[in-house]
Amino acid sequence: MSSSVVVVGGGLAGLSAAARLAYHGYQVTLLEKAPKLGGRAISIPMKGFNFNFGAHAIYARDKSILRKFEKEIKLEVDWRDFSPSKAFYDMGTFTTPMPATLEGLYKTKVLDAENKVRFAAEILKTLTSIERGEEGVLIGDYLKKQPEQIRELLLTVASSNFFTNEPENIPSPLFFAYYKRLFSTQRAVAYIGGGWQAIVESFSSIIEKNGGTIVTKAKIDRIDVEDNKIKTIYGKEQSYEADAFIFCIPPKELGKLFAETKHASLFTSYSQYQPTQVVVYDIGLSERIASPYTYIYHKGERVFITDISHYDKTCIPEGGQLMQAVAYLNEEEIQAGKADEKVAIIESVYDKHLAGWRDVLVAKRLSKKATVQEIKSIHDQQLMPVQFYSLKDTYFAGDWCHGEGQLSELSFTSAYEVTNRIMKHENN
Repeated sequence: MSSSVVVVGGGLAGLSAAARLAYHGYQVTLLEKAPKLGGRAISIPMKGFNFNFGAHAIYARDKSILRKFEKEIKLEVDWRDFSPSKAFYDMGTFTTPMPATLEGLYKTKVLDAENKVRFAAEILKTLTSIERGEEGVLIGDYLKKQPEQIRELLLTVASSNFFTNEPENIPSPLFFAYYKRLFSTQRAVAYIGGGWQAIVESFSSIIEKNGGTIVTKAKIDRIDVEDNKIKTIYGKEQSYEADAFIFCIPPKELGKLFAETKHASLFTSYSQYQPTQVVVYDIGLSERIASPYTYIYHKGERVFITDISHYDKTCIPEGGQLMQAVAYLNEEEIQAGKADEKVAIIESVYDKHLAGWRDVLVAKRLSKKATVQEIKSIHDQQLMPVQFYSLKDTYFAGDWCHGEGQLSELSFTSAYEVTNRIMKHENN
């Protein structure tokens, strides 16, 4: 195998695509404009704590594409399974178990007895594809036929899985396709020991062990396209040619890169779509504060807090505790500058469930507008194809591209599809 591939972008999509191709014998060069790999999936050391830039939860673990990477290219993943029995909803005046398991469904107070039966039936109908949604109908409208308790619970679940403050605007077919996959898993949520940094290092190691080249501080600012194929891409000091190119950079950056080519219009609409943005407020504590919860979702304010250190002791100094809080933002709240209000709300949730946290606070990381997905799955916003017909031997991957799941799963699955296409093309 002697085909050469240049991968532009060293986030999760770029790393996983480059690692898989290098493992299978391709000459791979990975280019990342930043000094550090990982893109938005990075871990930041601070005062003995390792803060992840955003949540590193993996949904539907046993169906995750990462399991394929584990088996196929020897990716190392230290899975830390979420404990559903320790997950609760804060309903304002009371807390109640999240109905994530049969036991949780039995104990939860968010549904009365009659609606617990109905909710179980809805799960069954989703699993058997009896319930699939309807094209052109948003899930908020589609669920209007449901009892209020069922509708509210399904939208609450969607809010936390899609990281959105407007779950009612998710297209109904996407909603049911996602939950068919999630409801059928044995391990709905898992964390990664060592955080994002562990995944980044594992992919990087596979690339380099298999002869691949990783170049950081390598920003691409110009491309030459000839006969609907990329001939050369240019960085500040070096140019690159290859048999195939994979671009794992967001639509706005792609739009700028292809602006002087006849293909510029391909990226216009995707560059204008809204991203999924949240407020992330992580705190590192010098000692653990006792709590019956490892995850609690404040329904009224759409804020959740997770005890990351309960699952991953590598992120804390001995005896410490690391909590992560996320508050969802919609476009109106962003435009109105509501991030500061979200910070105050998060602190009030910490006060309520982690009494005394301010007294043992050692370090914190606050991001008032963190992007967790480049294209939000609402309304008519469409994810970008992994390949355009008019650009031969050019591919795209990332959480803004077609794939399965949401968030990081889109990065991994779109990268896997791209590498499938390259390897299939090579074998034809």
